[in-house]
Amino acid sequence: MIDFSLEPRQIEIQEKVRDFAKREMIPNARKYDESAEFPWDIVKKAYNEGLMNGPIAPEFGGQGHNIFESALASEELGAGCVGIGICMDANTLALTPLLLGASPEQKKRFFGHITETKGVAAYALTEPNAGSDVAGIKSNAILHGDKYLLNGHKRFITNGSVSEFITVFALTNPERGARSLSAFVVPTNSPGVKVVSNLKKMGQRASVQTEFIFENVEVPKENLIGGEGQGFLLAMKTFERTRTGVAALSVGNARAAFENARDWSKNRIQFGKPVSVNQGVSFMLADMATEIEAARLVTWHSAWAYDSGQSGKNLLSAMAKLYASDVAMKVTTDAVQVMAGEGYSTDYLVEKMMRDAKLCQIYEGTNQIQRLVIGKEILK
Repeated sequence: MIDFSLEPRQIEIQEKVRDFAKREMIPNARKYDESAEFPWDIVKKAYNEGLMNGPIAPEFGGQGHNIFESALASEELGAGCVGIGICMDANTLALTPLLLGASPEQKKRFFGHITETKGVAAYALTEPNAGSDVAGIKSNAILHGDKYLLNGHKRFITNGSVSEFITVFALTNPERGARSLSAFVVPTNSPGVKVVSNLKKMGQRASVQTEFIFENVEVPKENLIGGEGQGFLLAMKTFERTRTGVAALSVGNARAAFENARDWSKNRIQFGKPVSVNQGVSFMLADMATEIEAARLVTWHSAWAYDSGQSGKNLLSAMAKLYASDVAMKVTTDAVQVMAGEGYSTDYLVEKMMRDAKLCQIYEGTNQIQRLVIGKEILK
């Protein structure tokens, strides 16, 4: 029998993160959007309250959350502030290749370091000429004795310049192309790691997206994750897990925008009555609520499929990321419309939520790429 009720542990996770979002994130959302500074104080508090590194096993300093529990947490982070929330979720993205492919010794070493320092990690796959096209990656790491020499150029790396280490994807044998793609842990303070710039962006301004150049960076052999040539598989399996988190963040953002618009419309009096009773507005709110519910359900289904080992988990994660982020873009835009001039002003957060929503349609595979993934899966 299908049951959509949450278990006590799941309710506890949901309520814990929701409380944190209300206390720490929402009151500071505008501050970090305007300053475009990394929210270290909030990240440290999240560590202190046991909210960081959710999917990592407790013996390595995490919370031991499965994908469904992680999705519950990510929705609440998205409702608090997507820009701040992605600082936390991008850390999980960077650690996931280690979760999937690292040895126990590597997990103990790297997970232990990140939790001890209460820091964040970054995931470096994208390059100036290789975003959705992973096969176009040119960065290379060539073995010399007991070290690899890493050279290359990475761009749009979330948490990049503030990270303790970077999970870097590079070719170990450029002649073999993507078949030699490998993953490495590279400390950000390594000689030869150069920050070119941090991206100035429209939304999610609390998070940092960095452009790096690697020049003859020495990477010890023991920092190779899962063996040479395992990088492409690790990258795809990582996205298979983490796309559901982007979907959940999007659901949270859409939910918060809807709630703001709904409550505002009930208190805004025009022609002697609340604007919410006008059919033009109430129908918009009805569509928003319906779309959010549908987005949450496909996100939950995707998370359940992964946790239960279903064969269609890749298809569902692509569907969830695609649909939920598109819904967030529509709902946040409609929230601004419902609130009219107030919604467009910085007196309310819905204009920020609309700007934040756009990036969820782009990172971890654009929604056009998600449609390609879905098309391939359904036409097998």
